Amino acid sequence: QVQLVESGGGSVQAGGSLRLSCAASGIIFSIYGMDWYRQAPGKQRELVASITSRPYTNYLDSVKGRFTISRDNAKNTVYLQMNSLKPEDTAVYYCNAFWNSRSYWGQGTQVTVSS
Repeated sequence: QVQLVESGGGSVQAGGSLRLSCAASGIIFSIYGMDWYRQAPGKQRELVASITSRPYTNYLDSVKGRFTISRDNAKNTVYLQMNSLKPEDTAVYYCNAFWNSRSYWGQGTQVTVSS
């Protein structure tokens, strides 16, 4: 059974930092690409950051220079370090594991940034 469990969300003031974690089980983590998505109320889910098995990384333009995605294959965990947070970063953040046609989602963790 595949499980992705996010943690690390919370409420912070603008300019603050949070570190999200996503622990995976039931997959060969090292071969999977891992993404962080977010969905704000009334908006579509958007891809925030991605890290491949190589690992190569890619970021949404609005988070470049502020967010860093990383992975620890020994711990089957992907991280999203979020610095200089802005109110517009407020959303539910989801991790996604993908490989070939397989895709798995976590349950999400809420991030709220107040001005």
